Amino acid sequence: MRIGELARATGSTARALRHYEQAELITSQRASNGYRIYDDRAVVRVRNIRYLLAAGLTLDDVRVFLPCLDGDVAAARPSNKGLRVALERLAVLNERIATQTEARDRLEAALQQATGGRIRPVA
Repeated sequence: MRIGELARATGSTARALRHYEQAELITSQRASNGYRIYDDRAVVRVRNIRYLLAAGLTLDDVRVFLPCLDGDVAAARPSNKGLRVALERLAVLNERIATQTEARDRLEAALQQATGGRIRPVA
């Protein structure tokens, strides 16, 4: 299938697919006209990549899961390395959330003080 067909089948974009290919997470063959051609297995692989990215992992993190990207990643038992990567990413995300929460709380307090409590922040 061509790149547009793969994009539609996976809910992705052609640009994202080219990015995944540049990151060596997926591969294609070239037709005589230069178009990228993917085999049907690429659908599962791209869906798994998107699943892992949606879970908060980066493309570099996803690389650890290469051996299982062609199967059911969500149901597969993760390797020790995969667990370590996921736990490290979770720590990073938790730190970012804590930092953003602190910033929000400071801004809310400043608004309350500046308005004498007349403005209620939007939740």
